[in-house]
Amino acid sequence: MLPLDGITVLSLEHAVAAPFASRQLADLGARVIKIERPGGGDFARHYDEAVNGLSSYFVWLNRSKESVELDVKTDSGREVLHELADRADVVIQNLGPGAADRLGLGADRLRARDPRKIVVNITGWGSDGPWQDRKAYDLLVQCETGLLSLTGTPDDVVKVGVSIADIAAGMYAFSATLAALFQREVTGEGASIEISLFEALAEWVGQPAHFTAGAGRQPGRFGAQHATIAPYGPYVADDDHTLFIAIQNEPEWERFCDVVLGRPELARDVRFASNSLRVANRDLLNPIITSIFGQNRSSELVSRLNIARVAYAGVNTVAELLEHPVLSGRDRWREVSTEAGPIRALLPPMNLGAEARMGDVPALGQHTAQILDELGRDPITGVKVTNPSTSLEI
Repeated sequence: MLPLDGITVLSLEHAVAAPFASRQLADLGARVIKIERPGGGDFARHYDEAVNGLSSYFVWLNRSKESVELDVKTDSGREVLHELADRADVVIQNLGPGAADRLGLGADRLRARDPRKIVVNITGWGSDGPWQDRKAYDLLVQCETGLLSLTGTPDDVVKVGVSIADIAAGMYAFSATLAALFQREVTGEGASIEISLFEALAEWVGQPAHFTAGAGRQPGRFGAQHATIAPYGPYVADDDHTLFIAIQNEPEWERFCDVVLGRPELARDVRFASNSLRVANRDLLNPIITSIFGQNRSSELVSRLNIARVAYAGVNTVAELLEHPVLSGRDRWREVSTEAGPIRALLPPMNLGAEARMGDVPALGQHTAQILDELGRDPITGVKVTNPSTSLEI
């Protein structure tokens, strides 16, 4: 038994934020019914064709869900939608501004009908305030939160390589839903939850925000080097392998100088005697480290780093991640079915004793007939029938 067995989630979702939240609920056993537009479905289905002709975004975000193709602009479509909403424990949506209210799925209306309902609205900039009607995409939110100003080199800003604003909002929507389910068990009351991409990512930029407010200046951009810790960044060995070094405290710095660099006197150098001094003098320190690393093979440097108990990593490509010994050594890969054949997928990082569900990635509308039948409707016409064969399990 998984923790969320018996919980039903209705999701009007697209792209990344809401699908990321609902997929994690599905991982923990919830039944997630995903409403999709007729003909095209979730537009993330069409972002690319990298996975046997399917979208890499879609297969990542939508396993273990049931896809219902439904035209919610029609009276019959809305009738089905409202029936599903009435029967769900949780309703999640990340539609455009005002769309959920126009569909009759606003939090106030749903919870007036059923106070135990948990309603999760994911917005771009908030459901009120000066930007409530403004469109929000991940990279735009990265810009507005200042994240781009922190990422890159002194000459160029660089976006984060994943949809980090969407992922942040999805994580908060997921954790807030879990908290609301627990609250409901204690009090009997559901919850109205709102998560905005902007506020989620603003929280993740919290440390630079505090630094800027306190220091009167924001951290600089130093490429892959840490803005406020040194040495903390990539250095290239003689064989062109790049090792990323992370010094966290003074004992590590001393061992690094002695064992790895073979220069114990550097630990006592007044220019490098504290982290703040090393950051201020990184233009003097980095050439010393770069020179020594460039005279040694990566295998020798790794041996020294292990002896010195200094944290390090290889700067991997995504292809190298796919073959990472930790993932294979910990048996993290599973096979997931799709309409285009089986694919490999990682187990989610939550380990609650029972293995997470790793169900199929649904084809568009794959479960429409089944869900209509469970609602007591004809699977072809959607019309109510007198003697339904089954009932929707909630």
